[in-house]
Amino acid sequence: MNMIVAYDIADPRRLYKIAKIMEDYGYRVQKSIFEVDIDEIQFRQMKARVEEVLEPKEDGVKYFSLCRRCAGTLIALGVSKVIPEEVDFLIV
Repeated sequence: MNMIVAYDIADPRRLYKIAKIMEDYGYRVQKSIFEVDIDEIQFRQMKARVEEVLEPKEDGVKYFSLCRRCAGTLIALGVSKVIPEEVDFLIV
């Protein structure tokens, strides 16, 4: 499943931890936005790891699922990054 994950984390230490978790699953496309392409089990693992760090009253994380067709219609202007097809990620 292809997803966009966006987050706003109030504490710099939690922000760093969330970013490190996201790097295990996807590719940073903006400062607090990642694109991930994972299966359902990996998504549940990623979400559980994020929930361990997240402070719900101060932080926010949103997961946007993209269908394959929608993900293929990306329009990017200016500086942007796209997941290269050959990139592999290590899920820990």
